[in-house]
Amino acid sequence: MYSGQPFLRYFILNNIKKTAALILFISLLAGIASCNLPSGSSETEGDLNVTQAYRTVEARLTQAVAQTPLATQTNTATSVSTASPTLITPTLPATYTPNQPTNQSSPVSNCDLAAAGNPIDVTIPDDSQFQPGEAFTKVWRLQNAGTCTWDQSYALALFSGDGMGALSNIPLEGQVAPNETVDVSVDLIAPEAPGTYQGNWKLKNESGEWFGIGPSGGSAFWVRVIVGDATTLTPSGTEISPTLTTEPVATDAVNTNVLVSGPVSMLKGDKLDLDTKGIDNDYEDLMFYEEGDGQLFVAPFGASQFAEVGAGPPTIEDCNSITLVSTPYKIANIASGTYFCYLTNEGHYGWLQAVSARREEGELNMQILTWAAP
Repeated sequence: MYSGQPFLRYFILNNIKKTAALILFISLLAGIASCNLPSGSSETEGDLNVTQAYRTVEARLTQAVAQTPLATQTNTATSVSTASPTLITPTLPATYTPNQPTNQSSPVSNCDLAAAGNPIDVTIPDDSQFQPGEAFTKVWRLQNAGTCTWDQSYALALFSGDGMGALSNIPLEGQVAPNETVDVSVDLIAPEAPGTYQGNWKLKNESGEWFGIGPSGGSAFWVRVIVGDATTLTPSGTEISPTLTTEPVATDAVNTNVLVSGPVSMLKGDKLDLDTKGIDNDYEDLMFYEEGDGQLFVAPFGASQFAEVGAGPPTIEDCNSITLVSTPYKIANIASGTYFCYLTNEGHYGWLQAVSARREEGELNMQILTWAAP
């Protein structure tokens, strides 16, 4: 039989051993250290104290950890950090073709396009004068600038303006291959009432689609004549006196390098390049448009500017000294013969003269002069 004090010491020491063994068992995964611990006996247990027990456990744990290989952990980390990603290269079909950008500015198929011949006005220059009722024949020279051949299914047709007694649809004679030129003509009769008359013409294909001259094939070619006593009309219909349309070019224009000059006709929606007289090209300066209430306006486009200067042609010094703006002008408020100074997107000064406007047809006729000097 044990006495109470030895039994208590035995009980405490025995539980310390069990607790240390349990901790060591959990730490070394599946009892690595527990197999190495001594079973202990009643003879030695009496000599152990609590401090010795913990020191024994610590020493065994240190020994067990030292005996555990670390190569597995090191190799695992190295394997993760040095692995190269696998690149997947898509396999394209043998017939694969990359998408190409669409040229939005090209006319549809470039089939039907015309260009001005040399010269375009074979007969009846602009502002030729006729007596009321006088017959005449207008001839234009055109080049087939498209890829389709013109034949008898194509026709010369009145697009807008004054028909002056002509047939509205005149079939072409023969065939005109791409790059070839042809002279097309129309028989006209001068109206009975004195005034300035203009008819705008284009070509039609067999499907009834319109096409004309210019970079996009959208510009008309025209005939403009003066009947009897030359008069022009304001948009409101009031007759006024003749203006520069029948007079020589201003003196300062003769002595100054002129970039471009002459008559210009615009239709609703057209944009005009005042440096080239081109319609609807890449560097427009002036646009002619209609508002929702049916009113027609002319306005500078892009960085161009203009301003009204009065009834006489200005000099380049005049245009350089006045204030130019980007404000639109209502056509109904512009008297025929009025001059404007302008500055183009290319930095050239010039003037334009409002000749006539026809609200019903949506057209505006002008004279322009652009100086080459800045």
